Amino acid sequence: MKKISLFILFVFSISILANAQTQKQAKPSKKNTPVHKQTVVSKPTEQKADGQRVEISTSYGVMVVRLYNETPLHRDNFIKLVKQGFYDSLLFHRVIKSFMIQGGDPVSKTADSNAMLGSGDVGYKIPAEINDKLYHKRGALAAARDNNPQKMSSGCQFYIVQGKTYTGKEMEAIINNRNLTNKQGILYSMYQTDTVQAALSALQNLGDQDRIRKFMDELAVVADKEYKKQYPNAETVNMNQVQTYMEFGGAPHLDGGYTVFGELEKGWEVLDKIAAAETRPGDRPVKDIRMKMRLIK
Repeated sequence: MKKISLFILFVFSISILANAQTQKQAKPSKKNTPVHKQTVVSKPTEQKADGQRVEISTSYGVMVVRLYNETPLHRDNFIKLVKQGFYDSLLFHRVIKSFMIQGGDPVSKTADSNAMLGSGDVGYKIPAEINDKLYHKRGALAAARDNNPQKMSSGCQFYIVQGKTYTGKEMEAIINNRNLTNKQGILYSMYQTDTVQAALSALQNLGDQDRIRKFMDELAVVADKEYKKQYPNAETVNMNQVQTYMEFGGAPHLDGGYTVFGELEKGWEVLDKIAAAETRPGDRPVKDIRMKMRLIK
């Protein structure tokens, strides 16, 4: 019973954050202007055309990706694996049209046609190198990962975004939902700490519901401050990125959650062909699509 009532209070605190977010949406500040009104401009620094290129050959054709120097850990790891021939004969084992194509599972090299793939790895993770200027536009090369609070990347699995285009209204909803989800995640992490749990248990034993509610209200305020500290630019709309998603496409809901470490330069038609491949349950292509990689200038 105590756990249930504490959970209800936690949900109540979540609603406080949600209500605060809704109020901000109702009266947008200069830092949270609806994206269909292009009054907020935050022009990102354009990526220079330098960086190591990697050629990815498949039965559908050849793609060329450029690795970003802004993500050196991911860049160097990818280069190392390509040099080792690690990716040769591996599959694009997960393909979702209008979303992305994923590969790099070492198990896929010798897996039979009915095997469920996606859990293979190299035994290490890469620290996140998430950068607001590197985002999930169409053609983005990014690192896959499992669910971990540090957002550390898989040591070998990657995906290339095909994505789709979005309207201004859709982009506004995605941005607001992402901000709210991040706030809720911080509040939940605080709620789970031993210190907070001990304080709540003590108040629960006293039976003082008013003090418990006050405590949870205060926790929500602290969580909101921590959110602003961790995501200082979260509510600043980058109109250049928004325009890219509206005109060129991508997967904006992934921004801030995964490390983007490169982009497609050639082979757009190959990306589209692979993304359109017939799949079985689990999004694995019916016909195996193998890859071979090499470094190029």
